[in-house]
Amino acid sequence: MSLLFRSRQQGASQVNISKLQRFVMFWVHNVQQALASLGELLRYPMASMMTMAVLGLSLTLPATLYVVVKNTESLGADWQNAAEITLFLRKDLTQQEVDTVHKRLSLSNAIESVRWIDKQQALSEFKEQSGFGDALAALQQNPLPDVLIVTPVAAQRSAAAARQLLSQLQQEREVAEARLDLDWLTRLEAILAVIRHGLSALALLLCVAVVLIVGNTIRLNINSKRDEIMVMKLVGATDAYIQRPFLYTGIWYGLVGGVIAWVATALIIWWISGTVAHVSELYQSQFRIEGLNFSEMMVLWLVAIGLGLLGSYLAVRKHVRTIEMT
Repeated sequence: MSLLFRSRQQGASQVNISKLQRFVMFWVHNVQQALASLGELLRYPMASMMTMAVLGLSLTLPATLYVVVKNTESLGADWQNAAEITLFLRKDLTQQEVDTVHKRLSLSNAIESVRWIDKQQALSEFKEQSGFGDALAALQQNPLPDVLIVTPVAAQRSAAAARQLLSQLQQEREVAEARLDLDWLTRLEAILAVIRHGLSALALLLCVAVVLIVGNTIRLNINSKRDEIMVMKLVGATDAYIQRPFLYTGIWYGLVGGVIAWVATALIIWWISGTVAHVSELYQSQFRIEGLNFSEMMVLWLVAIGLGLLGSYLAVRKHVRTIEMT
């Protein structure tokens, strides 16, 4: 019994060892084939770099447009958050009535702050800044009304919510006129929507082009090694073993192509950042264009790797099977 138990235990340990060995060798073979595919690319550096450059530069255009749209949306969001409703009060209101409406609006849950511009103060500033001080001094009464600058809370700063609040404020008895200039913001949002859809279509077309380019390159590589593949099949090599180096080639294309896309996008953003900074200074703004952050760069890199792998996978599945049929 003890001998039987020992033999069973040894058999189980051998099975475990063999499973462990297969697992280890699987990854060893993967590393070897990945390095072999890299060495194959280094044998023809110009041809390999051209394919990688095409992949990277194809992704540069949608990445740059994404950065432009992202910064435009950020700038539009800042403008939208700064949106204010201007209330022109009736001229026949007394000082107490102006104070009352000012306090009442300040207590509203939809309003963050209310700034009161006194009509006497407004007239004094207008005299100083307009250059018509002497002409305005001849006026018998102040033609300007008291003005309340209403800043909505964050939840009310979208175009639709701000218009709804504007409609409510126009119903106030003390308000003669209310203004909210959001038409330009609506147009900007519509333009951004068109650009986003166009960017999506362009990115899709360029991704398809990248897959086709990588697939065609891998197809040529497979055809150049047709005899070698047939010999490997004759000696019992599996399809997975034969296909793996070509798949790693596609991954290498994506890895380097993603880096090229990073560099090209950063150079373009650096090139236009000077012009953007000059325009911002003209408008007395502190806006500076922002490039890709770390997570966006990782997404771009993964997309490049995925496209390289997809192109190689499609080529390998089709052409290796054809060689097998012959």
